[in-house]
Formats: sequence, C-alpha cells, structure tokens
Amino acid sequence: MENITIRRAVREDCPRLLELIRELAEYEKAPQEVTVTLDHFIESGFGLQPVWWAFVVTVEGRIEGFALYYIRYSTWKGQRLYLEDLIVTQEMRGRGLGKLLFDRLIQEVREKNFKGMVWQVLDWNEPAIRFYKKYSAQFDAGWVNCSVD
Repeated sequence: MENITIRRAVREDCPRLLELIRELAEYEKAPQEVTVTLDHFIESGFGLQPVWWAFVVTVEGRIEGFALYYIRYSTWKGQRLYLEDLIVTQEMRGRGLGKLLFDRLIQEVREKNFKGMVWQVLDWNEPAIRFYKKYSAQFDAGWVNCSVD
C-alpha cells in the first residue's frame, strides 16, 4: 500500500496547489480563467488575514490532491464551510483520494460546528456528480450562478 497522508496545507505547498488548480482549469475547459498570482494566492491563504484553508493529500510525500475551502455565512443557516475546489490529479483519480479529502472536510464541519457544507459542480462533470451522490448530496437546480468582475 502506498504511503497516503491527509494534512493541512502549509505556505510551502502553494506552488504545487497552483499547479493543480491549473490542471483543474484545463479539465474544466477554462485554462484562461486562472489569473491569480502565486503571491496573491499565498497572501490569501497564509497572510495576516487568511481567507482560505486547505487540506492536501500526499502519496509518497507528493501532493496529489487538495480541498480548498472558506467560511460562508448563510442568514438562514449560519456559518457553513464552502468547498471552493476539490482536486485530485488525473493520474491519481479513482484511488479513493477524493473520498479521503471529502471525509476530512466533513470532519472539519463537525469539529468547527459549522451548519453544513456547500459547493458547486459543473452540470457536465458526471464523475463528480456521481461522487457527490454517494454522500446523498442535495442538488439545487433552482439557483443561477452570478458574478461581477
């Protein structure tokens, strides 16, 4: 069995995390959308006022996936963990690493007494949808995503 570890991300992980973010953007057919710089990414996660946290999964010491989240506040529910990205390298998918990360997030929700976890999934990403259905995730088709740049 391979040496697999789940741990909290540290500042030194950021270059590898950004590599995986770019890999995800390629998979999602939007590589041009990744515009964050490494400096901004590091400052946002490890500066004086961090706005994101992450868990990484390593295989034989190499980061092969991560789950990045932040705290979202719902006026109806309270504090909830918002899963921004759950990424496992293409060559490591199907080996249970995503499950390990997702289970660790659920543990974090419980430890921090959050009122649940929310995330988005692309409607064409059938492997991810099947994965989330194993957790009895609720899919809300009644909402439209909006953003302003």
